[in-house]
Amino acid sequence: MLADIRSLGADLVAISPELPDNSHVTAEKNDLTFHVLSDAGNAVAKKFGLVFQLPLDLREMYQSLGIDLPAHNGDQSYELPLPATYVIDRGGVIEAVFADADYVKRMEPADILAALRGGGRSEHRAAPLYAKRQGRPGD
Repeated sequence: MLADIRSLGADLVAISPELPDNSHVTAEKNDLTFHVLSDAGNAVAKKFGLVFQLPLDLREMYQSLGIDLPAHNGDQSYELPLPATYVIDRGGVIEAVFADADYVKRMEPADILAALRGGGRSEHRAAPLYAKRQGRPGD
């Protein structure tokens, strides 16, 4: 997939709320061959309306699994961004977007490639987003 993206003159960039050192470790641990940028305090994700606060029961679950969000992200907010995909042209125009409160739903690779080829604008945003829902994604 990454080779197809690059063959179209595009690149893939991931944005994470993790501190820069933790983003680097994540990229190395997963052998990622694209840039992983740090979004301190979810500043960018907030501008895109993607941020939600992790409910107390999920905080406890994360902690029981040894996942220390405050240490990874550098704050006590317990805020996370919804996974989202944006295809942005060189002029800064968003050509396609996919965001869904159900974190297992992702933009189809064929749709990403179609947007890169100029296959028209597309948008899929779940409404309401997780931050405005009761319960967990998929409930």
